[in-house]
Parts: sequence; C-alpha cells; structure tokens
Amino acid sequence: MTVLVTGFPAGAFAANCYLVAPAPGEECVIIDPGQDAQRGIEELLDRYRLKPIAVLLTHGHIDHMWSVAPVCGAKGIPAYIHPDDREMLADPARGMSLMAKQQFLGGMTFSEPDDVKALRDEEIIPLAGLSFRVGHTPGHTPGSVTFRSAEDDVDALFTGDLLFAGSIGRTDLPGGDHETILRSLARTLTLPDATVVLPGHGPTTTIGDERTTNPFLTGLKPAQKGM
Repeated sequence: MTVLVTGFPAGAFAANCYLVAPAPGEECVIIDPGQDAQRGIEELLDRYRLKPIAVLLTHGHIDHMWSVAPVCGAKGIPAYIHPDDREMLADPARGMSLMAKQQFLGGMTFSEPDDVKALRDEEIIPLAGLSFRVGHTPGHTPGSVTFRSAEDDVDALFTGDLLFAGSIGRTDLPGGDHETILRSLARTLTLPDATVVLPGHGPTTTIGDERTTNPFLTGLKPAQKGM
C-alpha cells in the first residue's frame, strides 16, 4: 500500500500539521491541527480530494491543538488524545509558561471538541484504511504519544515533540520531566533504523540518523520494551 502523507507548518509556532491517507481521493486523518491550520487543511483536502474522519493529537500543547475544536466541529469528526493531556484542550494555559500565557492567550477561550476519544499505550487504531499504533511517550507532557503507521512499503513514526531532527522535546514547561522523556526516547530506539520520523517541528528524519547523530541520544540504550 502506498501511503499519502502531506502537511505544512501551522501558524507562528510552525508546528507540523499532517494529513495521512491511503491515497488521493480517500479518507484521511489529520494529525496536530495547530494555530490557524484550517485554511491549510482545506487546501490539502481539496488538492488530494480527501475526506477527513478523525483528528489525532500527539499532545495537548496549544501549538499542536489550537484548531482542533473548529476543525472537528466543521467536519463532524472526533479528536483522539491521551487522557493525561485532555484537560489542556479546554485549558491550554496548564501547559504553558507564564510569559507564553500572557503573549498568546490574552482573553481567548478554548473548548473541547464534541467527541473526544481516549488513546491508550500500544493500542492499534484502524482509521481511513490505515492502522496507527499508539505509543505513550511522556516527558514533554504527561500525555504525549507517538503514532506509528507500519504499512507494506512505509514505516513512519509521528513523534510530536518527543523527537526532532538533531534534538528532542523540551521538558521545562509544566508537566515536563527530563528523565521521563529519556525513557520514552529509549523506546523509540527499538524501532528499525529505516523508520521515517515525522516530527512536530522541523524536517523529516529517520531513527537511524537520530541514533547516530542526535547529541541528546548519545549513550542512550534502547529500552527492553519496544513500540
């Protein structure tokens, strides 16, 4: 199966929003609809003739879920998030520094989508003709997750803010913990080197490249429990 993965960096935070489908003209899922993401999503839906059926959230930080309620409301689709981050859907200030709250929130209010579904570690979710394996990877936030799509010809991992090209997610925000994120990263190192990493910010990379070149992973041993 050839999987269509397309996306764009959304808003001032440049958080990567992805659309994933088996092929053009099919159903799709939306991953992390960030700030002002609606227009970019609509352009890609039109370009590839896609029908969205769900939103998947890697975590509850505002730069990744800013547009989740309006997108889900307009399309009549559910949002999936880990329970440990769900409270941030309606109260994103819980995951922000004081300076960020003052700069970005002001008097803004947020609300949950009408249909919110809980994600569980190692759960396999069949959506849009694809299968996504959930990995609970706390450390950046308590409810951070990855989504692995392992089809016949592609092995891709959507990492959110767990792992980037040459870096890892920050742990100095509320709910972050450095030792915890290292344990989560150790789980990702059990994956094959060819696994494509589609991060929450920045360019695509691979597990193999990060294993050998990412300074934050130096000396980190793969966990006994895989993903």
